[in-house]
Amino acid sequence: MQAAARIGPNAILQMIPVLDRAVGPDQRRALFSRAGVTEPPPDAGMLPQDQVVRLMRAVVQDLPQIAPHLTRAAGLSTGDYILAHRIPRLAQGLIRALPRPLAARLLSAAIAKHAWTFAGSGVFAIERHRPLTLTIAANPLAVGTRCNWHAAVFERLFVKLVWPTAKVTETACCGCGDAACRFVIGP
Repeated sequence: MQAAARIGPNAILQMIPVLDRAVGPDQRRALFSRAGVTEPPPDAGMLPQDQVVRLMRAVVQDLPQIAPHLTRAAGLSTGDYILAHRIPRLAQGLIRALPRPLAARLLSAAIAKHAWTFAGSGVFAIERHRPLTLTIAANPLAVGTRCNWHAAVFERLFVKLVWPTAKVTETACCGCGDAACRFVIGP
């Protein structure tokens, strides 16, 4: 029997302060309650994918005007968390010291290796290197018309480690009926 898909806790943990700033703690707690999601502790391990999906869906449905901003802000914060706690400083220095194309390859390979933490039941792939194109087929977090959270995480990592002016453009989205969410990343 296959285990239920799981996603790293920062998909929820980083959304908490974003929602608290935008709508206040009381409305945030009410949104969590409606979504059937409990606030995980700061040291939470991997969370069931369905909890993350329910929260993302609730944000998009309950706060449609500001949902893109909220999910992007939570994604940027998740990227900051990864840089502070998951990518060793030595590795960050190495990536920054490499020629940009090689740095992009190394970082995208590391992202692929750890895709299980953010793609859940989706299937992550490096589609091509020029331009760098990452995909998540059957992306469970594609609950709106754009995957602002994933795009923001990728943006933060590539801006800080590869291209200071990196842009991430989502050219296809499962939320719009596409088979995969496609992220093109470049300077």
